[in-house]
This record gives sequence, C-alpha cells and structure tokens, in this order.
Amino acid sequence: MTHESQVKDTSIRRYIDAPELQKKLYTRSLLIVVLSQIFGGAGLAAGVTVGALLAQEMLGTESFAGVPAALFTLGSAAAALLVGRLSEHYGRRLGLGAGFFAGGVGALGVILAAVNNSLPLLFVSLLIYGAGGATNLQARYAGTDLAMPHQRAKAISTAMVSTTLGAVAGPSMVDVTGHFAAFIGIPALAGPFILAAAAYFLAGTVFLILLRPDPYVVAKAVFASKQAGAQTQANAEGKRVPQTSKNGLIVGATVMILTQIVMIAIMTMTPVHMKHHSHSLGDIGLVIGIHIGSMYLPSLVTGVLVDKIGRTAMSIASGGVLLLAGITAAAAPADSMPVLIVALSLLGIGWNFGLISGTAIIVDATDPTTRAKTQGTIDVLIALAGASGGALSGIVVAHSSYATLSLVGGGLALLLIPVVIWSRRKANVPAGEQADHSDSFSA
Repeated sequence: MTHESQVKDTSIRRYIDAPELQKKLYTRSLLIVVLSQIFGGAGLAAGVTVGALLAQEMLGTESFAGVPAALFTLGSAAAALLVGRLSEHYGRRLGLGAGFFAGGVGALGVILAAVNNSLPLLFVSLLIYGAGGATNLQARYAGTDLAMPHQRAKAISTAMVSTTLGAVAGPSMVDVTGHFAAFIGIPALAGPFILAAAAYFLAGTVFLILLRPDPYVVAKAVFASKQAGAQTQANAEGKRVPQTSKNGLIVGATVMILTQIVMIAIMTMTPVHMKHHSHSLGDIGLVIGIHIGSMYLPSLVTGVLVDKIGRTAMSIASGGVLLLAGITAAAAPADSMPVLIVALSLLGIGWNFGLISGTAIIVDATDPTTRAKTQGTIDVLIALAGASGGALSGIVVAHSSYATLSLVGGGLALLLIPVVIWSRRKANVPAGEQADHSDSFSA
C-alpha cells in the first residue's frame, strides 16, 4: 500500500486534524513498543552473552573471538538499511516485525550450526541474527513518531528502559538454557539462542498484530498536511518554507558511532577475558547482565536529562563516563568481580547517554517524510562501527592485553567532547519548534 493510499484511508485521515487522537495513538504506540522491547531485549542479550564463547570453542583460538560481534553487527548494518526502507514505504509495523522475525531465524541457524559444528553456517546465521539487534535498536524511533519536541528523548528512553527486563533476564538464564540445551542434546553454549529465537519471534508478532494504525504513517500524513498549509501561507507572503538542518545528522551520528565502537569493543572481550581467568559461565552471565541492564535501565532518567539540560551536555557526559569505564576495566584485577561489574556498568551508562542524546539529535534533524530511511542509514553506520570495534577487539587483546583495549577505548571516547563542541558552534538554531531545546542542532 502506497503512502498516498494510506493517507486516503479513513483510519489515517481522521488523525490529521485531531491532536487528541494523535496524543492517544502516541501513548498506545509507546506501550506496544515497550511490550515488544521486553522480548527483543531478551533475544539480544542471550546471544551477545555467549556468542564470543561459542566461536572460541568452535574455532579453538581467542584471536577470532571478536568475529561473532563483527558478524552480528555487519548483519545489523544490512538489516538496519532494509528495516529503514521497509518502514519508509510500509510503516513501522511491517519493517520492525520483519526485522525481528529475521533475527529469530538467525538464532535458529546458530543452534543448528552448533549442533553440526559448522563454522560456515555459524557465520551466516550470526549475520542473520544481527537483524534482531538492528530492529531492537530501531524500535526506539517508533516511540518518537508522534511525540512532541519536548517529549522526544523521554519517548526514546521509555522504549529503551523496557528492554532492561528482557536484557537482564537473558544473560541470567545462561545456565538454565545451557542445561536445557544439554538435556535435549544441543551444545550448552547454544542454549541461550533457543531463548533468543523465541523472544525475537514474539517481539515481531507484537508489532505485526498490535501496531495499528501505524504511528509513522499517521505522522507522515499529519506532516504533509501541515507542510501544505505552510507552503500556501509562504506563497501568499512571498517567503520560503524553512528546511531542516543537516548539521544535526552529522553530530548525532558521530555521537552514536563513537559510543558504539567503545562499548562493543570492551563488552565483546570481557567474557573471553573472564573465562581466561577461570570465571564461571554464571559469573560471566552476571557481569554481562548487569552491563546490559546499565545500558538500558538508566534510560528514563537519561531521557528527562536530555530533554531538560540538553543534547550537548549529555553527549559530553557520555564521553566522560566511557573514559572512566575504560580506566576502571584496565585497572580491574582479573579475579575481581566487583570491579569488573563497576567497569561494565559504567560502560553501559556511557553508551546509554550517547545513544539517547544522539538519537534525539537525529529525530530533531529530520521530518517524517524521510525520517525512517535516514534513521536506518545512520544505524547502518553505527552497526559498521560496532563491527569494527568487535573485530579489532580480539586482535588487540591477542597481541596486547584486555587492559590495553580498555584504555584505548576510553581514550577514543574522549573524541566526543571536541566533536560535539565544534559542531555546536556550527549549529544554526532557528526559533520555533526547537525553542524547547536551547542546544538542539537543527530545525
């Protein structure tokens, strides 16, 4: 169904001049996103926890332990592009639903690869499994489609914080799913992917069945109506309709890319580092579970802070927290669970600050006519950055140490500060919609 035919649909058209209906649909859509993200978080976290360990076991070396994260994020890159395009043309419901189903298929493929000890199937399946991660991340945008400017960061954070329930539950069930897998004749490390497959299929089903009418389709119809009115008025007054600034796209993408590289690199090698120093699978699951919880649980507070004190301040804070995480991880004694937990918690919080502030900047800098496609394209860059961090992390640790990797990651995070400050000086903030955000980067 084309956008034009969707706008002609009565179920969409009745929202165009009805702010109260838009508000109700915004609230309902956000609740649906929350429900799907609970399942999506479980699917993401379960696989991330043991992906590197499964590859290490099958490959027999640590040098390529970062390959699963690289394949996962490369798959995320391709999926982000496809999900963005699908959402652009057919709405969030179909785009996000298809992305989660693809992630579930990938998880099933990983299980088959482990059973048959097939590295080619493992690598292909990890690529497909990455679609779930990309979709889980892009779902945060669905909550902003009908949000007012002063609600955008909070809407993003609400979608993300709901991921915490599943994200924490996933790693904590590593032992349980491992025992279950062993019981039915599947390698224990493939057990979490059973949970991942079920979780992703459920998340996709939630979107496909419940997300009606589609908030993105409604947002495009509302925007088109407003633009037509603005153009008519501008023509009568001999003026031009203001265009959105592209500066915000550069800034938001930079913030998210740098935070993703640092987070993926350190997170990927932490399970390998712990296993090398005789930590149990349960210990590893606990540390990664707390880390992923730290990535999402602070979101409600982060969203309020981003909306209240600004995108710039929170982007800079992200760089500072990630630096502290890298220093703490580098200084942590190998047998110290508490210090590793602190380091990985800081890593998650720094990522959270960067992702929410960067996402808010991107939403501010786009309009609904091309928003989904632009968001998908930017998420491709984020995924590729994560792939680079995951691939290089194993090589760095194999030829140096986990401490070196952590310090390099923390130092890289510092680049956020000059980039954001420089870009802020370049920003041209017009009056109007962004008056609610003194440091917004776009119209």
